[in-house]
Amino acid sequence: MTPSSQKTVYPILFAIAMAHLCNDLLQSVVPAMYPQLQQRYQLSMTQIGIITFCFQVSASIFQPLVGSYTDRHPRPYSQIFGMLFTALGIFLLAKAPAYGWVLVSVSLIGIGSSIFHPESSRVAYAASGGKRSLAQAIFQIGGNTGSAFAPLLIAWVVIPNDQQYLLWFLSVALLAQAILLYVGRWYKNALEVSRRGPKKLIFLPLLSQRRVNFSIGILLLLIFSKYFYTAGIVSYFQFYTIQKFGLSEVQAQVYLFYFLIASALGTLLGGIFGDRMGRKYVIWFSILGAAPFALLLPHVGLQATAVLIVLIGLIISSAFPAILVYAQELMPRKIGKVSGLFYGFAFGMGGLGSAVLGYIADISSIAYVYQLCSFLPLLGLIAYFLPELKKKA
Repeated sequence: MTPSSQKTVYPILFAIAMAHLCNDLLQSVVPAMYPQLQQRYQLSMTQIGIITFCFQVSASIFQPLVGSYTDRHPRPYSQIFGMLFTALGIFLLAKAPAYGWVLVSVSLIGIGSSIFHPESSRVAYAASGGKRSLAQAIFQIGGNTGSAFAPLLIAWVVIPNDQQYLLWFLSVALLAQAILLYVGRWYKNALEVSRRGPKKLIFLPLLSQRRVNFSIGILLLLIFSKYFYTAGIVSYFQFYTIQKFGLSEVQAQVYLFYFLIASALGTLLGGIFGDRMGRKYVIWFSILGAAPFALLLPHVGLQATAVLIVLIGLIISSAFPAILVYAQELMPRKIGKVSGLFYGFAFGMGGLGSAVLGYIADISSIAYVYQLCSFLPLLGLIAYFLPELKKKA
């Protein structure tokens, strides 16, 4: 296949999305295992939060470094190397004899993710053919779909059996390696064609450096709002539904699935509308639009909880493709670095949020955590201050 900057290369977009599905499915095994890990190792909510903190920090701290390096020295096959770390982490998690080994295993899974995301995001950018929000959305929906199915697979495969049944998930890592080999060959060819061809115009925003930095700061605050809130859902929603409504572990996994599959659909819609209506407006609607439903969530019954969690997932997830592409357009010479910064910051905020919220849950209650978090989407108001992007070549 010959890469083209003029045409959207959908087979590559779907392939990298499928690899993202595999990667994020393996990542999401970690929070999906929390009820089992809590019972097996007799963990507090704070210790659950520390697991997420180790996982997310290892996934975040290397991403800007990896992205900055691959901007200067692209590595078409680096994602394969990252997937080896993830597979090793899954193997150790299946065999973990004690809590300390759980922390080591989730840190390895996080490192694999930190290697995977920046270069994969560059692949989506290269294959976009100008439809950048759509390309990022297709890439992201793969990850969100993988995250959605992890709780169901844990409920079907691991909960009725034993923690060692996590070893079956290594087949997902093997599938990802095969897909990433195909993507790597295309990307290597794309880089060679780009080097031999004429230099492409880079369109810079008509903004001062101070204004660019200010806008990046706003976007990072919005990422904080979104991922601190979603950390509360992904890490503790199972415990919330078990404690408040008396659900079984398997039933609680299904309710988490509702949120995650709605997030996958919302990501795709955000990418489509971001290209058509403007990224700033999608960002503003996505985070602020979830606020009324988030404020209602702690005060309703089981059926209304199912409806609200779907609406929140659908709306709040539509922001990330638009935020990432908006940031890439602010700094078009540093696509990998920007992608690594935003994925890394997102994972970091998720880890920090989980640790903080776990401690709050221990000293108060899970219900109080959701009352506290319900105000976070109101930070979406600051999207008003994002500038309209006009560009020059």
